[in-house]
Amino acid sequence: MSIAELVAAWFADPATWTGPDGVPARFAEHTAYSAAAMAVAAAIAVPLGLATGHTGRGGLFAVGLANVARALPTIGVMFLVVLLMGIGLVPVQVALVVLAVPPILVNTYEGVRAVDPGLRDAAAGMGMRGGQVLLRLELPVALPMVLVGLRTAAVQVVSTATIAAYVGVGGLGRFIFDGQNRQEFGMVAGGSLLVALMAVLVLGLFWLLRRLAVAPGLRAREAARTVES
Repeated sequence: MSIAELVAAWFADPATWTGPDGVPARFAEHTAYSAAAMAVAAAIAVPLGLATGHTGRGGLFAVGLANVARALPTIGVMFLVVLLMGIGLVPVQVALVVLAVPPILVNTYEGVRAVDPGLRDAAAGMGMRGGQVLLRLELPVALPMVLVGLRTAAVQVVSTATIAAYVGVGGLGRFIFDGQNRQEFGMVAGGSLLVALMAVLVLGLFWLLRRLAVAPGLRAREAARTVES
């Protein structure tokens, strides 16, 4: 049988869709792990990126540290935490947070720093203080870049959360890991397709979020800037 036929047979098997090892349950686990990691990473990186971008203090250090963290192998970080804390969900979450923080932090910082200084001067001339300038001017203008960072991190986290299977946790990675152990290549390919589908769904979600949250003028300006580059 070809790989396509093996995948079709695996998806057609009713056992693939039922019970704690079925696709709905594994999909829910994968979503929960990814969402938790993204929530923690955003809670760390977005405020830090906004603060350093607004004040200009410590920004280069923070971005440099984020780039160093980006170079760390995610699975290596996970196994290091396993050695320190034991097998479980925590090592997976730590590794995913380390993966997600750099793109969010860098894009948030760069988005705030890219705000036109003339707009800041105009806001100050209107009597806005530092926090008001950040929340009412810089954050809305930087929002497209912030969303790019969140989108990049989310796709990376969803794709990499498959490593949870290697330390005995659930998620869609179980299909890949268990399929390899059993030499069931339809399961391996099917699990991979499900992870790819989730990544596409994440891209669609952020496209919708951008349409709803970013002002039309900012979207037009970003599109023009993309065409020029």
